[in-house]
Amino acid sequence: MTEEQTKKERIDSLLEEFVSGGDVEGAAVVTRDGLLVTSSFSSNTDAETLAAMTATMMGSAETAMHELKKKEIERVIVEAKDSKMIAMGTGEETILVCMVSSKANLGLILMNMKKTAQKIETEIEK
Repeated sequence: MTEEQTKKERIDSLLEEFVSGGDVEGAAVVTRDGLLVTSSFSSNTDAETLAAMTATMMGSAETAMHELKKKEIERVIVEAKDSKMIAMGTGEETILVCMVSSKANLGLILMNMKKTAQKIETEIEK
């Protein structure tokens, strides 16, 4: 087993732990240039397209905030009638994105997401 496979397996485990915490319908780790690292979304979700769109969304939000002379963004939240999509940086290289029900406890989700993002960042930097 190579070191890269081991790293991916550890990231998969962190993602699985995050999703199993409740109210998270699916999650993925994507690179900032839109490539899929890993995903727990169902098979009817095109995770590679989601990865590309998440990177574009985060990049656009970061550019907008930079133009407004604001500090770095912490997260991007997109709300639909029945769900929310949340994207959060996990360091310089990757983004954690998840889908939650509109009824989910957003505070709890954000707290768990931040912890998971920090663990993923640490894992990627190894």
